[in-house]
Amino acid sequence: MTSVLPGITLETGTDPKHCIIWLHGLGADGEDFVPIAEELELPVAVRYIFPHAPMRPVTINGGYVMRAWYDIVAGAASAEISANIGRHEDSAGIRASQAEIEKLIAQERQRGIAAKDIFLAGFSQGGAVVLHTGLRHKERLGGILALSTYLPLPRTLQSEACESARHTPIFMAHGRDDAVIPYDFGRASAEELRRQGYALEWHSYDMPHSVCPEEIRDIGLWLTRRLSE
Repeated sequence: MTSVLPGITLETGTDPKHCIIWLHGLGADGEDFVPIAEELELPVAVRYIFPHAPMRPVTINGGYVMRAWYDIVAGAASAEISANIGRHEDSAGIRASQAEIEKLIAQERQRGIAAKDIFLAGFSQGGAVVLHTGLRHKERLGGILALSTYLPLPRTLQSEACESARHTPIFMAHGRDDAVIPYDFGRASAEELRRQGYALEWHSYDMPHSVCPEEIRDIGLWLTRRLSE
């Protein structure tokens, strides 16, 4: 089997038939969302996979080497990006991370989990990667959870999107006080996806660039509905 990214695996029951691949944000690691997954108490056994992003220099942080799904150049996380979607993006890095997530999906398919029972979740940078990957995957997945994030490489989506993925449910959520990825940028990404016909559920919260209890509750409700389909 092709080697996959190292990470943390958590199974909530025996012989799970559903999998959630959950990506952390810039500078964090796979441990970041394990406690939140444990809070969800979903109605079926789930295999969670929390991969660690590769170590790489990040331009916006002065070239400091940290876990990152792709590079961020100066200005990429500023308010101006709302008016310049698709500019200043590390296309090669985003696509390299896409390839790594596709390997994890393939691994779960080989373990016997159907594509419709595989979910992609991610926060911030991780959310951008799961949106990019899930919308280009060759099969309809169970769903995409994109938290405090945005749609990367939007200009290539219509030409690269898989028709089956148009039916993949999307949950997007953002903090109204987010100073890292501006709220308006996340909302504009959601509106663009809706304009292109994707089934998207939008949530906003009074919080900064983080996760709050209300959001965890809504994630649990959304996943519970999807897992029962």
